Amino acid sequence: MPGRSELRGYLLARGAEQEELFKLARAARLERFGDEVVLRGVVEITNTCRVNCDYCPMRRDNASHNERFSLSSEEIVRSARAVRQLGINVVMLQGGETTSILLAVEEAIPAIVDLFDGQVEILLNLGCFRRERYVRLRELGATSYILKHETSDAELHHRLRHESLRYRLSCLRELIGLGYRVGTGIISGLPGQSIDSILDDLELAGELGVDMCSVSPFIPASDTPLGSVSPGDVDLALNIIACLRLAYPTILIPSVSALERAGVAGQSRGLQAGANVLTVNFSPAERRDSYLIYGRSRFVVTVDHVHEIVRSAGLRTRGSLYVTLPLEAARGTSSAKEPQYPVEKL
Repeated sequence: MPGRSELRGYLLARGAEQEELFKLARAARLERFGDEVVLRGVVEITNTCRVNCDYCPMRRDNASHNERFSLSSEEIVRSARAVRQLGINVVMLQGGETTSILLAVEEAIPAIVDLFDGQVEILLNLGCFRRERYVRLRELGATSYILKHETSDAELHHRLRHESLRYRLSCLRELIGLGYRVGTGIISGLPGQSIDSILDDLELAGELGVDMCSVSPFIPASDTPLGSVSPGDVDLALNIIACLRLAYPTILIPSVSALERAGVAGQSRGLQAGANVLTVNFSPAERRDSYLIYGRSRFVVTVDHVHEIVRSAGLRTRGSLYVTLPLEAARGTSSAKEPQYPVEKL
């Protein structure tokens, strides 16, 4: 793993130095994953959230400009069926943090497992809950969980999320202990964030031993306390992706849709920086405009968009790394050169 001073230099790289950094990151990805990119299908199941993050349009206090919705278990399964029809076997259920959606999720998970004849990775991104909730979801068939720590700066975390970083990290460790494949995530360019705290973010990913880590540039959204703040630097976000790839070659790193919103060909550049996951949106069309994760003008990733950027990068798609592999093999010794559930070229 590169040292802290070396990583600091990488974070600040621009121009030719940045291109060299990306080249190193792509080489690390090639050595571990070959030329394959994991595809996920996301279903956004609710925009109701109990948390009041200053940067999020779905924050609790934004009721006047955010028409709340929650999908039924039948709607969730219907969307998962569309994921399966495209040969994708990672179904990601994502939503605001609320216990009110859990009954629908608990009803949907076994139906989705049956739909895929058990050959599916069910990836949840639903927030912090008590241990017994995580146990129940795991028993029903959930295999992976994303819980983004956002920033490892405890003071900044509390100021912007009005929640304890310690509590969020305790939930992450709980999930890891329960056998989930676990992901975390960083928001880069938050007001008050420093390069040192980003370096702490990188170290935290290693300390936790996560299987996945995302990087999203801060995007100011209207109807939030940070709506008038300058957006995060896309180049910094891309450099963090490259640093993650060099520091932790075996983890999954998505090229997120926020990169597309924040810059020209942002997701393509994410692949250039070493990312190896793309997520296609399968949310019901009539609900997408209400899921205001990056505001009303967010970029919705389509199959055609993924086809274009994967082809342009000289890469090809594949299914889940985890479906037929035991946990330790998936984390340490599996090879993407022999996919268990290949995705058809789109």
